[in-house]
Amino acid sequence: MTVRRVPPNIFSMAFGLAGLGGTWVAAGQAGHVPVIVGRALIGLATVVWLVSVGWYLRYVCGGRGRLRADLEDPVASPFTSLALITPMLLAAQGLAPYSPMAGKVLVDVFLVLTVLFGGWLTGQWVCRDMELDRMHPGYFLPTVAGGLVSCAGAARVGQTRLAEVMFGLGVICWFILGSMITGRLFHRPRLPAPLLPTMTIEVAPAAIASVAYFALDKGRVDFIAAALAGYLLLMVIVQLRLVPLYARLRFTVATWAFTFSWAVVATTTLHWIDDGKPAGHLVYTYLVLAAVTILIGGIAARTVLALARGELFPPSSPTSGAHSP
Repeated sequence: MTVRRVPPNIFSMAFGLAGLGGTWVAAGQAGHVPVIVGRALIGLATVVWLVSVGWYLRYVCGGRGRLRADLEDPVASPFTSLALITPMLLAAQGLAPYSPMAGKVLVDVFLVLTVLFGGWLTGQWVCRDMELDRMHPGYFLPTVAGGLVSCAGAARVGQTRLAEVMFGLGVICWFILGSMITGRLFHRPRLPAPLLPTMTIEVAPAAIASVAYFALDKGRVDFIAAALAGYLLLMVIVQLRLVPLYARLRFTVATWAFTFSWAVVATTTLHWIDDGKPAGHLVYTYLVLAAVTILIGGIAARTVLALARGELFPPSSPTSGAHSP
C-alpha cells in the first residue's frame, strides 16, 4: 500500500521565508528599504508554518506509528526540529516589535522546547546504532541552528544572559557536529540525490552564528565577528564548487534547504556592507537583496506549481523514506 507522505522537511518552507523576512527587516532597519516588506514576509512565513503544521499533523495522525517513525529515522529526524525553531524567528522578528511581552513569551516557550527536543534527539543518536553514511548536514538543525536562532531570538527580546547561554550551546555543537559531518562528506560515499540539497546547510552555521553574534553584541564588528566571517567566506566558495551537483537535481521539498542558508548569508553580508560602507555600498546592498529574493521567490513559485500539479507530496511506500528527509 502507498501513502502520500508529508516529510518533516516541509517545515523548511516557513523557515526559509522567515529567513528572507529577516534579511528584508535588516535592510529596512538600516534605512535601505521599507521595513514593512520584511514584516509582511514574516507574516507570510507564519501562515506557511501554520499550514505546514496542519499538513504534517494530518499525515502523522492518519496512520499509526508515522510520527514515531519520523522521530526515530536517522535521516529524517533532524528536520522535525524546524517545527519548533521557526516560531522563534517569527515571534522575535514579527510579534515582539508590536507586542514585546507576547513576543518574549513565545520566544521563551519555543526556546525551551527547542533545547529539550535537541537534547532528546542527541540522546537518541547516542543510544541507537548510527551508521555514519546516514549522517548529513541536516544534523546541524536541532542544536546548532536551534541554539543560534535561540540566541538571536533571546537577544532581540532583551534576554542577554540567556542569549549568551544559547550562543555557547549552538557554537559548541557546531564544532562537534561539524567535524563529524565533514568527515562523513570527505571520506564516505556521496550523499544520495534526495539529500544533496542538505549540503547547502554547510554554509549556514557560520552565517547564523554571525547573525546571532550581531544580535547579542548590538551589531558590533570585532575579532569574533571577523573570525566567523572568515569561515563563512570559505563555505561560500565551497558552495560555488557544488553548483554543478545542484544543477542536476530535480525539484522537491528538499530544495527549500537552499533558502534559509542563503538568507542568513545575505543578512550577514548586508551587515558587513552597512558597517564598512565601501564605495557603491547601496548598489551592493540592493544586489544582495535582489539575489536572495529571486532565489527564494523562484523556489516558492516552483513549490506553488508543484502543489497545483499534485507533485509536491508524491505517493511513496511507507518504508521508502529511509534516504529521504
